Amino acid sequence: MADYIWLIPFFPAVGFLINGLSCNKTSKTFVSWVACGALFFSFLVSAAIFVNFLQLPAEGRIFEKDVFDWIVSGELAVRMGFKIDALSVIMCLVVTGVGFLIHVYSVGYMHDDPGFTRYFTYLNLFVFMMLLLVTGNNLLLMFVGWEGVGLCSYLLIGFWYEKDSASNAGKKAFIVNRIGDFGFLLGIFLLFVSLGTQGVWTLKFSEIQPNAHLLSVPLATAITMLFFVGAVGKSAQIPLYVWLPDAMEGPTPVSSLIHAATMVTAGVYMIARLNFLYSMAPDTLFVVALIGALTAIFAASIGFAQYDIKKVLAYSTISQLGYMFVGVGVGAYAAGIFHLMTHAFFKGLLFLGAGSVMHAMSGELDMRNMGGLRKKIPITYWTFFIACLAIAGIPGLSGFFSKDEILWKAFSSPHGHPGIWLLGTVAAGMTAFYMFRLLFRTFFGECRASDEVKHHIHESPKIMTVPLIILAALSIAGGYLGVPHILGGGNRIERFLEPVLGPPQHAVATRDMSITASAWASVGAEEAAGGGSLELILMATSVLIGLFGIYLAYLFYVKNPELPKRFTERFRSLYRVVNHKYYVDEFYEAIFVRGLLKVGGGLMRVVDDGMIEGSVNGTGSLMKRMGGIIRLIETGYVQAYAFGIIVGAIFVAGYLIMKPIM
Repeated sequence: MADYIWLIPFFPAVGFLINGLSCNKTSKTFVSWVACGALFFSFLVSAAIFVNFLQLPAEGRIFEKDVFDWIVSGELAVRMGFKIDALSVIMCLVVTGVGFLIHVYSVGYMHDDPGFTRYFTYLNLFVFMMLLLVTGNNLLLMFVGWEGVGLCSYLLIGFWYEKDSASNAGKKAFIVNRIGDFGFLLGIFLLFVSLGTQGVWTLKFSEIQPNAHLLSVPLATAITMLFFVGAVGKSAQIPLYVWLPDAMEGPTPVSSLIHAATMVTAGVYMIARLNFLYSMAPDTLFVVALIGALTAIFAASIGFAQYDIKKVLAYSTISQLGYMFVGVGVGAYAAGIFHLMTHAFFKGLLFLGAGSVMHAMSGELDMRNMGGLRKKIPITYWTFFIACLAIAGIPGLSGFFSKDEILWKAFSSPHGHPGIWLLGTVAAGMTAFYMFRLLFRTFFGECRASDEVKHHIHESPKIMTVPLIILAALSIAGGYLGVPHILGGGNRIERFLEPVLGPPQHAVATRDMSITASAWASVGAEEAAGGGSLELILMATSVLIGLFGIYLAYLFYVKNPELPKRFTERFRSLYRVVNHKYYVDEFYEAIFVRGLLKVGGGLMRVVDDGMIEGSVNGTGSLMKRMGGIIRLIETGYVQAYAFGIIVGAIFVAGYLIMKPIM
């Protein structure tokens, strides 16, 4: 098994090299077959390893292979190596499976784009870097993949670099991610040195984990906090989420790849991979869960007042990532990974569905210019509808199982808190509202497009609709891998991940937010004795809140379309603030961008121009003036030199005569 791990990232790397070196001399058919084939073969290898895992005992589902010595310097010895276990095989299946469907969809979506070859070259490189991130067996190799997906996001977000908005969005994503990556890098340094002082010089996961007990709790807290800074940047959490909405400037399949299966999930994967460190730092876990819950509800509120169909989905991604961080933050690492997987299905479907709508509407993005599309593009409508049901957490679909598992663990886990559960539950209702607002404004009512656009409305070709159908099926069936015990399931994904993430923490519950930690277990035992009735009550509560959100959206945008206008006119100031995304971008622009430019300008004038350049120029001026004075002596007249010699001789003679007397 170990001999085939390297093939997973190898195929996309080969696809990148073949298409990248072709220099646009090959046909689009050849380019698409190479790019899609690379992902397909990677998926086959991942699936073969997964099937083999199912035939092995739980403790035997970990394989590592060191390929060669990479960095050897003093005590540091890092090998290029790969690791496959229950966690990484799920990530590989998601990245290659969803990535393959997005590649196939892109063949139709980007067919007429002059940058077709460049697009698929970047896309293969992106997937290669993500697979390197999830299969690397040490922190340094993970960091290479981490930085690689950041680079590829810059290339793909700014793919249409002729537009200032696209190039600026690419730069924004790159710079904001560098802020988070700085924290990640400091975390690697601190972990390496801290273990090194204990005699363990390593960056390998399998060697860090058994020696993690050598770290004190404060040190583990500092290290995990620094790693979380990196996760906040890469996975777009407060306060570094601002790059992700602007990432919509890239091609729509890129948005689907970045927001569903790859880059933004890297932070969640990293915390799950380092779960043994985070479990040592309860303060960090609380920060992770709190930031996730606040991000979920904050981003959901912004989605209420956006009209760009892709921007709504972007804020939805930020909100759903918040859910994942709530999961890993309360110690329910398997629940966070479960939601990562289901989210890849329905969010990938939503973005590709948005691309299909744009294809039908001649590139239109504004929902105010849409409407009445459900009969004109039925496949897109029905698949989009399924995705909306899934993200809203409607029972029977994938989002219901993963979302409610997180909410239950947020309430019942020893690291959870009823306040975190409440924020997550409210965010679930908000998600249902703004997603069905998008659905109703886009597909229901009268078409508000221009006559020219109406004339060209048509369903997308099969190369685009088939991936939609497959993702819709996964959005329905994917959740049944994690049916909870209370509903008669065995939560198979949790048991599958147990060798990596550890056994699930016993579910305990509290009705009193001030309950002490020592009372958790007894309360949980009471609930278990009661047949898990509390879990069913909480599950029903979140479902009812989601259904209420859907009903409100129906009331506002189907039954009585005048209500939104009356509401915005009555609460004009509030609407303006939410519509402008709470002016966070403007605040960052004023404080960090312009502010730093002013500080930099001041430092340039005082330090660079005044002190450094002034000292250099001053020295030169002084030498020039001294030379000017000395130059007056060098007149070129013989009589002047003779006079100088005589005067000098008189002074010397006078000195010699007066010396004995002195």
